[in-house]
Amino acid sequence: MHISRRAALPIAKIDKRNEVVKPLHYNDEDLSGILRKTRIIAMVGASPRWVRPSSFAMKYLQGKGFRVIPVNPGQAGKEILGQTAYASLRDIPGAVDMVNIFRSSAAAGAAVDEAIAAAKTKGIRVVWMQLGVRNDEAAARAEAAGLSVVMDRCAKIEYGRLFGELGWSGVNTHIISSKRPKMAP
Repeated sequence: MHISRRAALPIAKIDKRNEVVKPLHYNDEDLSGILRKTRIIAMVGASPRWVRPSSFAMKYLQGKGFRVIPVNPGQAGKEILGQTAYASLRDIPGAVDMVNIFRSSAAAGAAVDEAIAAAKTKGIRVVWMQLGVRNDEAAARAEAAGLSVVMDRCAKIEYGRLFGELGWSGVNTHIISSKRPKMAP
C-alpha cells in the first residue's frame, strides 16, 4: 500500500545540516488502515526502563491487543513487559507486520535496511519511525522495496487519536466531567 505523504504546510524546518526539511502529512485513512491490519509489531529500541517513551508505547499497544516484540541487542534473551527481547529482526521467530523504530534518525537507516532484508521472510509490510525520527533516504529505500513508511509519528498517539480514545484535551478518562455529581440524600 502506498501512503500519501506530502508537505502539510508551506512552513519548513532547518535540519542539523542546514537543509530545509518539509513537514510531513499523512492521510488518516492510511494510518488507521495500517493500525487495523497490524497485529504483530517489532519495536526496535524497546527499553526495559519504564520511564522511556518506548516502554509507554509498548505497554499501551499491548493493552490494545497488539503483540509487541522488543528488539534490543543489549536485552536479548531477557523480558521486556512480558515479551522476550531479540537482538535483531531476523532473530524473531515467526511473522511481523510492522517495525516500529525507537532509535535516532541516523540509526534508523540501519533498522530500515534490516527490515527491508527481513521483509519477505517475516512478512513485514510497514516501517514506522517514532516522533522525532525521520530518515528520508531510508524511507525511499523501504518504499522502493514495497514497504509502507510512516515517519515522525507515534503509533500510540495515532491509535488513540484515530480510534476515538483521545478527547479534545488529549485524554478520555471519564473522570473529569462538567456535570455535577449526584449527592446522596
